[in-house]
Amino acid sequence: MELLLTPPPKERADAARNRSAVLEAAGRLFAEHGVQAVSMDQIAAAAGVGKGTLFRRFGDKSGLAAALLDARERVLQEAILHGPPPLGPGAPADERLTAFIDAYFDYLLEHLALIRMSETAAPGARYRIGAYRFWHRHTAILLDTAPDPEHTAHALLAALAAEHVTALLPELGEQRMRAGLVRLALSAVRPPGP
Repeated sequence: MELLLTPPPKERADAARNRSAVLEAAGRLFAEHGVQAVSMDQIAAAAGVGKGTLFRRFGDKSGLAAALLDARERVLQEAILHGPPPLGPGAPADERLTAFIDAYFDYLLEHLALIRMSETAAPGARYRIGAYRFWHRHTAILLDTAPDPEHTAHALLAALAAEHVTALLPELGEQRMRAGLVRLALSAVRPPGP
């Protein structure tokens, strides 16, 4: 699992300052106005950098969303790898999986618009994100007693896709969705007996 974590690249001091200014400005503007309402031009102006710098560094708004999410994802990943049980090591698989579902759902709800943008930027974008590979590997390890842990992990994580959650949240509500996700996870980790 540690191998799935990639350290941030080294960068020049001025590039690091620009990156920090852009991420701070984007985070502030997204929080104030919503992700869809903010343009790359507005972010560049608020950060005090040129549009070219912004586009070269992040590509588009989905690249910026992924960069904003990176630090937040690392916090959750670190808790999974080294935090206290049940999210971290030392608890039975069913407890760890339930703790992961709860923690990921909290993270997802807090950053739903950003995650949705990063996951839907292009067809299959969600599956190319490094964090998804981490979530999938962690889930598959916890599902090692399932008949096909790799597929079961993908199926369980599909229920946590930002587009899916965005569509169902108004109809089902947070509590009902959370309870359903936990039931789904437990049914995957504790398959019915013969």
